[in-house]
Amino acid sequence: MRNHESLKAFQLADLLALAVYKATATFPKDERFGLTAQLRKAAVSCVSNIVEGAARNTEADFLHFLDMAIGSGREVEYQLSLAQRLGFLSSEAIKSQSREVCMVLSGLIQSLRSPRA
Repeated sequence: MRNHESLKAFQLADLLALAVYKATATFPKDERFGLTAQLRKAAVSCVSNIVEGAARNTEADFLHFLDMAIGSGREVEYQLSLAQRLGFLSSEAIKSQSREVCMVLSGLIQSLRSPRA
């Protein structure tokens, strides 16, 4: 079993989830069950899949959950882009955070899949 807290991907995804909750607090009330809920769900799913994968016993299981985490991370990226185009977000910072999470996850996945010498 891995310590998820020591993974950079977890640390960044955790910060992203917090940022998403803070950013969506200012979204219009009529989006509470729409984009707000979807964004929050995807952000929490991303970090939760990292945690669950780290708790699995096999590397194959860990990779499976990391694949799901990156999928959720990409959802967050798109939804943040949509929120910005709708005028709900003005800052690029959270979008940059989201991209970094996906890049780090991608690197972790690639390193685990690459043949070891």
